[in-house]
Amino acid sequence: MDLVNDQAKIEAFRKRAEELVSKMTLEEKVSQTLNHAPAIERLGIKAYDWWNEALHGVARAGTATVFPQAIGLAAAFDEDLMEELGDVVSTEGRAKFNIQQKFSDTDIYKGLTFWAPNVNIFRDPRWGRGQETYGEDPYLTSRLGVRYIKGLQGHDEDHLKAAACAKHFAVHSGPEPERHHFNAIASKQDMRETYLPAFKAAVQEAHVETVMGAYNRTNGEPCCGSKTLLKDILRDEYGFKGHVVSDCWAIKDFHTGHMVTSDEVESVSLAMNNGCDLNCGDLFVYLKDAVEQGMVREERLDEALVNLFTTRMKLGMFDGEKTAFDNITMAEVDSKAHRKLNLDTSAKTLVLLKNDGILPLDKSKIRTVGVIGPNADSRRALVGNYEGTASRYVTVLEGLEDYLGDDVDFRYSEGCHLVKDRLSGLSTGDDRISEVKSVCEDSDVIFVALGLDAGVEGEEGDAGNEFASGDKIDLKLPGLQQEVLDVAISSGKPVILLLLVGSALAVDDSGINAVIQCWYPGAMGGRAIAETVFGDRNFEGKLPVTFYRTTAELPDFTDYAMKGRTYRYMTGEALYPFGYGLSYTSFEYSNVKADKTVADDDGITIDMDVTNKGNVDGRETVQVYVKVNGVENAPNYQLKGFKKVAVKAGGTEHVSITLSKDSFGLFDTDGKFVIPSGKAIVYVGGQQPDARSEQLLGRKVTQIEITIP
Repeated sequence: MDLVNDQAKIEAFRKRAEELVSKMTLEEKVSQTLNHAPAIERLGIKAYDWWNEALHGVARAGTATVFPQAIGLAAAFDEDLMEELGDVVSTEGRAKFNIQQKFSDTDIYKGLTFWAPNVNIFRDPRWGRGQETYGEDPYLTSRLGVRYIKGLQGHDEDHLKAAACAKHFAVHSGPEPERHHFNAIASKQDMRETYLPAFKAAVQEAHVETVMGAYNRTNGEPCCGSKTLLKDILRDEYGFKGHVVSDCWAIKDFHTGHMVTSDEVESVSLAMNNGCDLNCGDLFVYLKDAVEQGMVREERLDEALVNLFTTRMKLGMFDGEKTAFDNITMAEVDSKAHRKLNLDTSAKTLVLLKNDGILPLDKSKIRTVGVIGPNADSRRALVGNYEGTASRYVTVLEGLEDYLGDDVDFRYSEGCHLVKDRLSGLSTGDDRISEVKSVCEDSDVIFVALGLDAGVEGEEGDAGNEFASGDKIDLKLPGLQQEVLDVAISSGKPVILLLLVGSALAVDDSGINAVIQCWYPGAMGGRAIAETVFGDRNFEGKLPVTFYRTTAELPDFTDYAMKGRTYRYMTGEALYPFGYGLSYTSFEYSNVKADKTVADDDGITIDMDVTNKGNVDGRETVQVYVKVNGVENAPNYQLKGFKKVAVKAGGTEHVSITLSKDSFGLFDTDGKFVIPSGKAIVYVGGQQPDARSEQLLGRKVTQIEITIP
């Protein structure tokens, strides 16, 4: 039995934690509620910093495997892969922890409490931190988040391999510059339908050890001190037993931004009294005053400490305890095996948005390759934010050069800066355009690598750029990138556009032969791109977000109502829809049927055969959507099942997907879950059931009518 399911062992840890806390002075207790908790030598407590990151690999602490950014991982639509990656990340985390402990290094980013995954919903494409999420869909986010948490925390009987954290609870998705004072207003229906499901799954299915609050207020309450979120929902309704951590310096915002408290003592009291156990930052030093002034009961402080020390004990940090992970060495960190997994993963995340038949390329017919663009030879464009340091990086240019070798000549131009109008500060501007024209003139095929990087989109404070503290101002290519692309198109040569970006851009694909959404593809990204465009690998990624045509069709960025947002509530036609992605082969669905047409307590099971009609092997993402008819304010339809299936060229695979009875339920305007009687439509295929997907893919999905008694 996994430790997370062994209540007797967990209770034993809690009793040990209670005994330890009972021996502490008030000052010692307060010191342990800060992320940089000092040693208490008389009690055998080592110094420990709770702050560590592992969004797509162990971050900010030196060498580690740098996997594709989270939004790219979502594009793989692969639950098993997510757990495998989580397991590798926690292996590397343990290896690093073991060596850090050996040399008494207890600095920040040196612990086993990883503040990942980010299961917020990417509701607006302008949000710079959307790259950290698993996209716009609550079901997809839930499934991927659960499996990544299970991979991180492991399945050992006696200890957690690492402690995962579901963040940021609960309604958080920009704008970044306003997060320290912003009040996100969400209806009860949107809370339950969109913003909360992934957190509920993380707690109840994955038994996540930690939950982090958000910076903003939600419906008037600051998230890190919200009775509604932290007590009523998280503890009482979901049954969460782990510890709650604030976002970094968020508690200070209570009195400096949100203006719901008057000073530090009131702020820490509000947070602690409503269930925040740990302060990322240093404001909880005021808890001593709060206890002495009677604003926080010492029993509540003790409860917080027990929650925290129980986590450390689950990780095997006390009494010289041995764990199954003590012998993991640095030989595991960014190892040959992990780099191979990284390469395979990177290829799975690539989404082919357009292909007029030019791909896969035939290397025997190419003499000179042009590679143009600010992301063509950029390591930063490989990794996204919250990243580690890989032992080797392969940029797009390097990947193509390595793949093609000396048989092919290369012409390269950076083309332009990502956002500015010149690369050389003393130039008159647009200072690489003649070089771009020369590259195009000389080349048989042109790769144009454009997009953003984490210095342009990301977190407020990290980016600090022209794009509003990390958010995007619109969906266009910034700076001179569109001009560079136009020059390549006007050359008349074949153009393959590579978009390295953590979000959706709206790029007119007219005149472009192929468009590939590469996301931030990880340290091996350049090699994965090269192997895929030349046909050694097949495309299999699907979009985890909607690509809109313009921000004009979106509600205001600060409007948290879901109406008009994402494939579930939008009324217009997408540029590229959620769930969309091309392949080098085509798949045909046949014998699609449900085991029953009346949904009962056991739900229904959909069976089908998926045939690969082409001459190359491929992996299809089977997608099942449900639309409940006759209900006001209901989503268009919702993803309720998906499965990755590998099908050999010319082969057929049988696929079975079970939908629980709850798949036919909806939340009403009071936030209550109801399964309405009537009719529902189940859509089965390799895409969502919208007209734009049909137009782009030239195929329809199968519809099955289900009666809900």
